[in-house]
Amino acid sequence: MIQAFLINALSLINSANEAMFSPLDNFIGKLGLISWAEDAIIDSFHMLPFLFLIFLIIEFVEYFYADKINKIAEHSKKAGPLVGSLAASFPQCGFSIIASTLYTERLITKGTLISVYLATSDEAIPVILSDPTKVALVVPLLLTKIFIAIIAGYAIDMVLKTTHTNVKNISADKIEYDEGCCGHHIHKRRKRDLILHPLMHTLNVFVFIICITFCLNYLVFKSGGEENLGQYFLNNSVFQPAITAIVGLIPNCAISIAITLLYLKGAIGFGSVISGLCSSAGLGLLVLFKKNGNLKDTLTIVFLLLFISIVSGILIQTFYN
Repeated sequence: MIQAFLINALSLINSANEAMFSPLDNFIGKLGLISWAEDAIIDSFHMLPFLFLIFLIIEFVEYFYADKINKIAEHSKKAGPLVGSLAASFPQCGFSIIASTLYTERLITKGTLISVYLATSDEAIPVILSDPTKVALVVPLLLTKIFIAIIAGYAIDMVLKTTHTNVKNISADKIEYDEGCCGHHIHKRRKRDLILHPLMHTLNVFVFIICITFCLNYLVFKSGGEENLGQYFLNNSVFQPAITAIVGLIPNCAISIAITLLYLKGAIGFGSVISGLCSSAGLGLLVLFKKNGNLKDTLTIVFLLLFISIVSGILIQTFYN
């Protein structure tokens, strides 16, 4: 019911969006560009209002509720993997950074940290929501990632015996957090960021989208259609989830955007987009390498994240197909 309401609402916004961009579309059409390049520019510009609206909503939620969510995660103890997975599934900026910092201070367990990483989708959800025709993909993608994150988080804590009794009993209020994307503060939020950060974030993501869409549209053109695009990306191969998982480790939001757009274009399967987005922990991994004094422990976390992402992707691809 909620999904149907969201699809209808976005469809209405999309109709208004089409009318608003009609003059720009006509102008671009008169430039005499190659069709795939023209489509890339038009499609990317049409996503701008949706992206800004989504990032604006996310910013307001972060401003008013992020601290409460972080407190719940900090004091969740045995429920850590469950709470961490649910909190990370919301596309708020910087939660993986916060989780990494909490872990380096031993305020959360290894299982909770990895569950946060696995559930984080970076820019994937806003990119999907910016295309009203693809909104139905959000729920299965989120539920699958949350399920994997919860199971993996509890399994890791059980096997490694890292329970809440191993965690320091200190407050997170005194911890200094790294900056989030676009250089904004994720702990000491400012009112001016309510508009400024969504605007900067939208422009940054737009640049990534238009560049990636150019490349994908060119490949679609060279391959003879979207249905043939998969041949460039080992379609239906067990290696595809492994490759997307490895690529997903790169700590840049452009990676999650690229993986999502590849899925929307049909170049990779559902198992591969899950494996790529599960390993995509954003800037959280950078913070972990920077602040965690135990390199062996950090590499263990990266290995577990990659292993779980690859195995999950291969299993989903095998049974889903």
